[in-house]
Amino acid sequence: MVHSSTARRGFTLIELLIVVVIIGFLAAIAVPKFAATKDKAKLASIKSDLRNMMSAQEAYYVDYATYTVSLPIEMFIPTPGNTVSIGADAKMFTITASNASISSAIDECTVTVGDGTLTDGEISCS
Repeated sequence: MVHSSTARRGFTLIELLIVVVIIGFLAAIAVPKFAATKDKAKLASIKSDLRNMMSAQEAYYVDYATYTVSLPIEMFIPTPGNTVSIGADAKMFTITASNASISSAIDECTVTVGDGTLTDGEISCS
């Protein structure tokens, strides 16, 4: 004869609810961490676009002895999702790059080259 306490074949409702609550709690902790990681990656792509665009501007300057507001498409294509704007004259340029899909406060970076200040060529983000 088999006793009912030894022939148990499943989980009780309470055990299943506890497991579901634990999984929900872990998911609530993990999801915001993943969103922050995505924002960091998008911000890194903005900074990378700025560095690449600075190199393209310098290459353009070597060829034409001036900076430009419209780089040829074969010199630079921004990362999808990033928006880039350029302000330039013959001896200096400012580039601003942003990504509207970043959910944190920092979603735009700027660099100015040729203005002769201490921050010349330094990328700043806000």
